Amino acid sequence: MKKLEEQISFIQNEISQMSDEIYSQQKEIKNLKREISNFKKNIIDLENKIESNISRDDKKPPHY
Repeated sequence: MKKLEEQISFIQNEISQMSDEIYSQQKEIKNLKREISNFKKNIIDLENKIESNISRDDKKPPHY
């Protein structure tokens, strides 16, 4: 019986540690998703600026 109680205690401890690790990983994934979203927004903004500059440079000056 003592051996069984030790095994149960060990398993409970392992489950607790795994749960903590999963929670930590979930937080990290959430932060990484937020960073990716911010990078995507930055890329879109840069693309829009580049397109704006290209279209502005393609226009003829007013004296033509």
